[in-house]
Amino acid sequence: MPTGMTPDALKRAVESILFVADGSVDVKTLARLTEESESAVARAVENLAEESAPRGVRIQRSETAAQMTSAPENTVYVQRFLGIDENVRLSPAVLATLTVIAYKQPITKSAVERILDKGCDYGIHMLKLRGLIAEVGRAPRAGRPYLYGTTFKFLEHFGLEKPEDLPALPELEAAETPEQPEGNDADDTDQDDAGEADQRDAGDTEDAA
Repeated sequence: MPTGMTPDALKRAVESILFVADGSVDVKTLARLTEESESAVARAVENLAEESAPRGVRIQRSETAAQMTSAPENTVYVQRFLGIDENVRLSPAVLATLTVIAYKQPITKSAVERILDKGCDYGIHMLKLRGLIAEVGRAPRAGRPYLYGTTFKFLEHFGLEKPEDLPALPELEAAETPEQPEGNDADDTDQDDAGEADQRDAGDTEDAA
């Protein structure tokens, strides 16, 4: 049952939970912990995000979860403190794969390949390795291929608070995902084979700036 917390008290409770959490926290979990409705928690998250905008932390959120992270403009300082190599960049081929997934998610690997008109095994492998994309489900058709989507780490990497903050890319947003003939999605069912990825896209290697 709802506890009848004031909006400010709920906001402070949510902030404390997100502060100590190792990663994103589902809105359902926040509602259970605070004994408040999911709609009330969602409003608290949005209010907290607005108040955090001028500070050194941000509240990243999706439709179902939220996460506290450092402000994107301070990324270089955080990376130095953590000893992260700030010069490592995504190669153009891998970045192209990520762009399609970000704007067309959830999407199968074969659909990404049809849009790019080339293989993307290596790109999918590297993006999963970096934690920028994840398997978010399976397509409801023959072979049940994996569907891919972006992660909270993706938002953090590109300084976004939510997926809707992506800049407009009309050509890609308007592009229709080509239909996949029945039975041709077998290679979408397992993307953890690095050897296969290297064979298919050996030329698409990571660049170090």
